[in-house]
Amino acid sequence: MSFQAFVFYVLSAILLFAGVRVITAKNPVHAALFLVLAFFTASGHWLLLQSEFLAISLVLVYVGAVMVLFLFVVMMLDIDFEQLREGFWRNLPVAGTVAAIMVAEMVLILTSPESNLNGFKEPAALAADYSNVKDLGRQIYTTYLYPFELAAVLLLLAIVAAIALTMRKRKDTKWVDPAEQVKVRRNDRVRMIQMAAEPRVEDRGGDTNNDNAAA
Repeated sequence: MSFQAFVFYVLSAILLFAGVRVITAKNPVHAALFLVLAFFTASGHWLLLQSEFLAISLVLVYVGAVMVLFLFVVMMLDIDFEQLREGFWRNLPVAGTVAAIMVAEMVLILTSPESNLNGFKEPAALAADYSNVKDLGRQIYTTYLYPFELAAVLLLLAIVAAIALTMRKRKDTKWVDPAEQVKVRRNDRVRMIQMAAEPRVEDRGGDTNNDNAAA
């Protein structure tokens, strides 16, 4: 067994363990930390495939941003975790059956002669000045430009839909109409008035004291 194969099996075992602990951990903070571990081990698989950009993107985006947000939400919200886990053991047989079927399908596919896993040769060594970031960018913005733009539009629609669904039933939410805002004139918001000047309280007190002293 080569060193790369040994590292692959070790990372795969850690990834499977972390994935199982994500759904079996009682503490949601621990589950989120196990998910962080799963992301790190998955980035190790990307490194074995010589995709350094995808590996560091997985760590920076998901571990550095998404998981930190998850942890803040879990720790800041007052959630009844016992209520969330009420149906865990009741639905476990169905979930275990579905997981067993998926594992059996994966084993059948990978061990079938049509997959020809032994026929794959080791990839050729890359040049010293090769940049997978440049190659990935070239592929995204030339060959796969339309699918990339379509994915961006779908994500934007998902964000807008999530905000609309969240705010549609809240009557206490303050909102403004930009179309009405641009029509506002200065005279509608500001009114200049003239008032007679009045002396301050300190000035009145000072005048009274001076009158008493003169008397």
